[in-house]
Amino acid sequence: MTGRQLFDPGLQPERTVLAWRRTALAIGVGSLLALRILPALAPAPRWGPLWLLPGIVGLAFAVLLWTRSQARHTRITRALLDGRPADLPGAGLLLLVTLFVAGCAVVSGVVVLFALVGNG
Repeated sequence: MTGRQLFDPGLQPERTVLAWRRTALAIGVGSLLALRILPALAPAPRWGPLWLLPGIVGLAFAVLLWTRSQARHTRITRALLDGRPADLPGAGLLLLVTLFVAGCAVVSGVVVLFALVGNG
């Protein structure tokens, strides 16, 4: 390949960044739903602002994921165009998403327990 010629006409980095964007959008929509639903489940009115925290953290994570995926795409494209495969990023972003989803599972369990205790 010569000069700035594409390394592969399949455009895999573009499809990958689109998948990361869909993931960020899904997390953002889920966080907006949490902001709408969780305060209504609060067992006591004084806990209302605390129940906004998961939605706010989720929105911040969605923005972080969007920006990091764009930076990852730029880095991958540059490394592949310049023929430097050693500069490709690792799986740190995937680990971050995995930890976030695991945290969401724990928070969801706590919400269900509080909802059951509050109604029981």
